[in-house]
Amino acid sequence: MARNKNLPLTETTYYILLALTQPRHGYAAIQEIAQLSQDTVHVAAGTMYGAIENLLKLKWIKEVPSNDKRRRVYVITTAGKSILQLETQRLRHLGNLAEDFGY
Repeated sequence: MARNKNLPLTETTYYILLALTQPRHGYAAIQEIAQLSQDTVHVAAGTMYGAIENLLKLKWIKEVPSNDKRRRVYVITTAGKSILQLETQRLRHLGNLAEDFGY
């Protein structure tokens, strides 16, 4: 099977896509990533907003309407979900392979 040219994802991108499986603004996504990672991954605001711009260009996330005019809210798209699923499968395969070798 041919490998997707967009893989592997960076850890930050993976967490952002996970966080945006629910509509969130950037700061809420930063907080969700800290919680999901058990406070081991900290995404700076500049990193988050740069990543958001990139993910919007890739059409992996989209902006959705928000009641708060001061905050832009984003959610993962079908294309983003597909990439997230492929990366999750890739990571699972690596984990299973490591287990086969006793790690």
